[in-house]
Amino acid sequence: MKRNTGPKAWRSRKGISIILGFTLVLTLVLAGCSSKNAVSESGTDDETDPAKPSSAEKVTIDFWFPWGGDYQKDFKKYVVDEFEKKHPNIKVKMTFVESSGQTQSSDKLLTAIAGGNPPDVALFDRFLIGSWASKGSLTDLTEFVERDGISPDDYYKSVWAESVYEDKVYALPWGTDNRAMYYNKTLMKKAGLDPNTPPKTMAELDKMAEATFVKGKNGKYDEIGFIPWMNQGFLYTQGWNWGGEWEKDGELTPNHPQIVKALDWMAGYAKKYNIENLTSFSTAIGQTGMNPFWTGKVAFVFDGNWVLNDLNKYKPEFEWGVAPMPAAEGYPNVTWAGGWSYVVPKGAKHSEEAWEFLKFVAHKEGTLLWNKRPTAGNDISVMPSVNEELKLSENPNLKIFLDMMPTAFTRPVTPVGSFLWNETMRVQDLAINGKGEAQQLLDEVKKNVDAELAKLKK
Repeated sequence: MKRNTGPKAWRSRKGISIILGFTLVLTLVLAGCSSKNAVSESGTDDETDPAKPSSAEKVTIDFWFPWGGDYQKDFKKYVVDEFEKKHPNIKVKMTFVESSGQTQSSDKLLTAIAGGNPPDVALFDRFLIGSWASKGSLTDLTEFVERDGISPDDYYKSVWAESVYEDKVYALPWGTDNRAMYYNKTLMKKAGLDPNTPPKTMAELDKMAEATFVKGKNGKYDEIGFIPWMNQGFLYTQGWNWGGEWEKDGELTPNHPQIVKALDWMAGYAKKYNIENLTSFSTAIGQTGMNPFWTGKVAFVFDGNWVLNDLNKYKPEFEWGVAPMPAAEGYPNVTWAGGWSYVVPKGAKHSEEAWEFLKFVAHKEGTLLWNKRPTAGNDISVMPSVNEELKLSENPNLKIFLDMMPTAFTRPVTPVGSFLWNETMRVQDLAINGKGEAQQLLDEVKKNVDAELAKLKK
C-alpha cells in the first residue's frame, strides 16, 4: 500500500514551492515591464484583446451536494449568497444529487467524471478521498493550496490528514464529528450505581452494564445496559477503544491483536445476553423512530455529538450525561472523527473559480458563516479557531467532544478504504451471530484487503 505521508512531507514541498514561486514572480515582473514597452511601441495591448476572456466575465459553477432537508436553503442563504457578493463574476448553481445505496458516495458523480462532464465542486465524504484520488477522480489541489497559503495548521490534524493522499491535497475539510459515551444517570441510580461516576474502562463498563439489564415478564429485555454494536459502536470504534491499530508502518492491520480482542468482546455480549433477545429489543426501539438512548431504556451507548441536537425534539425526562468512551485497561480514552469536505472533481471546466469557492466555504470565512447560523446546534467545525471564536466549549456536553478532537483518530487513507469498511461490517455481523471466531474472521479480512490492494498495483 502506498502510504499517505501527511503534513510533514507536504510542508517540505511547500517550502520548495515558495522559493520557486518567488523566482517565477520576479521573472514575470521583468517580463511584464518588457511587455508594456512593446505594447507602447506597437500600439497593441494584449489585455484588451477581445479573443481573450475578460476577468469580469461571469462564470457559473455547478455545485453538487448529497444532503436533503434544509441544507440547500440554509447554505445558499448563509454562505453562497455571501460568496457571490464577494465574487460577482461567479454564480453558484446548487444541484442535489443523492448518494447511492447505503454509501456516502454517488454513482452519478463517478459517471459524470468518467464521461468528462463533472460538476465543478462537490460536497464529499472525507473518508472516500483516498479511494477516489487513487482512481484519478479528483483534482490535485496542492498548487492552489500552496499558492494561497492554506496551512494544515488551520485544521485539526486528523481531518487534514484525511484530505491528503500520497502527499497531495485533494480536498479542503469541512464539518466534522466524533464519538463519546452517553449514559443514563436515572438507570444507574436504579441499579444502585453512582450516577456521577460513569465507567472509564471496559471492565467497569461491563460490570455497570450487567447491573442495568432488566427483563420483563415475557423474558424480553425492558431495559438494556449496553450493546457494543448499537449506534456508533462499530468494530472500528471498538477496535480503537481496545487499543488496536488499523494501520501500522504503512500497512493495513485489521487483524491487529487488540482489534481481535475487540471483536471477541463484542461477540461475547451477543452470547451472554442472547443475540435474538438483543435484536428483538433493537427492532422494537427502531420502530419508535427515536434514537435508542432518548427512549430512556438504554443505560450506556456510544454515539456522536450530533445526537445532542435531538434534545429540542425529544426533551428527555431522565437524567443523563456525556463522557469519553471507556478504553481497555492500560489504554487511553480515545475517539475517532468523520466528516465532510469540498472537492473539485477531475475534469471540472472551471477549476480556478471552483477553487475560489472552496477557499471561501471551507476556510475560516465560510466556515464561520455556516457555524454561526441559528440552526447550527452542536456542529463542530474542522477549524479550532472557529470553535474558539464561537465559544462552543461553554456547552459542557459539547466540550467533551471538542476536547478530544486534537487527538481524534480517522480511518486509514487508502485506495481500499470503502472495501475495508465493508469487510469490518461483514465480519462484525458474522461474529455477533456466532458464525466465526474473531481471529479467523479478521485474518480473512486482512487477506482480502491485501488482495484488493494487489489488484490495484497491477
